[in-house]
Amino acid sequence: MASSKEFRDYILGQLSGVPGVSCRSMMGEFLLYADGVLFGGIYDDRLLLKKVVGVNDGFGMSEVLPYEGAKTPMYLVDEVDDAEKLGKIVTATVEGIVQARKE
Repeated sequence: MASSKEFRDYILGQLSGVPGVSCRSMMGEFLLYADGVLFGGIYDDRLLLKKVVGVNDGFGMSEVLPYEGAKTPMYLVDEVDDAEKLGKIVTATVEGIVQARKE
């Protein structure tokens, strides 16, 4: 099942406070970037983020596979209606990805 443009637009609106957020369409789904860093995507109208060490602490996200046949689980963000909290989660995820690249 492909994700809807309406859900994509809603998520992008919720992430408007995070600098440099953009998305690209990919096979009916949407990949999410912040300043060129791929941090997650929208799969089947679900917001999923890359797993980064320490990011899930305090946020209580569950791990799910983004699509059938995927080998790497991602974090499912259930609470997409709280833009401030969502911004913190995404910012922490992007920072974690950037930090991991440096190591």
